[in-house]
Amino acid sequence: MSALRVVFAGTPDFAADSLKALLQSRHEVIGVYTQPDRPAGRGRKLTPSPVKALALDHGLDIYQPTTLKDAEAQAELAALDADVMVVVAYGLLLPRAVLDIPRLGCINVHASLLPRWRGAAPIQRAIEARDAESGVAIMQMDVGLDTGDVLREARTPITATTTSGELHDTLAGLGAKTLTETLDAMTEGRAEASPQPESGVVYAAKLSKAEAELDFSRPAAELAAKVCAFNPWPVAWCALDQDGARLRLLLASAEDTAGTPQTPGTLLAPDADALRIACGERGDEVLRVTRAQLPGGKALSVRELLNARPPRLAEGKRLGCPAEASNQTQGAAQ
Repeated sequence: MSALRVVFAGTPDFAADSLKALLQSRHEVIGVYTQPDRPAGRGRKLTPSPVKALALDHGLDIYQPTTLKDAEAQAELAALDADVMVVVAYGLLLPRAVLDIPRLGCINVHASLLPRWRGAAPIQRAIEARDAESGVAIMQMDVGLDTGDVLREARTPITATTTSGELHDTLAGLGAKTLTETLDAMTEGRAEASPQPESGVVYAAKLSKAEAELDFSRPAAELAAKVCAFNPWPVAWCALDQDGARLRLLLASAEDTAGTPQTPGTLLAPDADALRIACGERGDEVLRVTRAQLPGGKALSVRELLNARPPRLAEGKRLGCPAEASNQTQGAAQ
């Protein structure tokens, strides 16, 4: 067999990279499944997903069911007579009946080295946990949550300043390349699936805005990882003023040497390229922030930010104490 008849299921930009690779491969994309159009922008206009936009550009047949659990949707999929279904960040659960429809089943491009970081946010959690590497796994899907046998994987390093946005883009390209290699191997009968190890299973919980607030009593390395992990979303932040204004932190690292103990959250003397914030339980660790955003301003390098000499970032100011600010406000009101 020289080519496979492929049904593709995906929704965001990460998935669009894999669809592009398929369209440039020898395999035939016979249909595209994607989430229904969603409201977006200030006007809340219904907007197609990145995968749908790409499919429209290439004149592909598009399917947007709200569920794949009913018989009608399953019959529609079966009528396509696909060899394989490729699933990349689709957003709908695939029941057993759907997994069994394509001749070779369904395969998934997952953004982690399974079984580590199964679940919703593998890219961000890998950075937050300070993993030394990440990668993609091409998995034969089963009814479990990212529990299927792995057909192929590819790895990439994570540095101390790798952001989730950067790792997302790297893995999107790596996943697309590894996907086409896997499909080629399947056509030639040399694709072998290996069960995931029973040990080393870690779940990547969905991100929430609430966890993006920084606690400067935590170690500098932990905070730096959080800043990088939450860029571009939900973006790490700390209280800037007692009026509830927020300073958004976009890129950070931990200083190698310990400083003089200070109250955690205190702004130390900056250098030319970074805000320096006392942190850690004793306040003797230093978080170096090299990219940040003041309320109402643009995201800037700290060098650009400091050139404007903003009084709200003066040495000695304490960041990240919204609870104290709230208590003071309540006391004044009484």
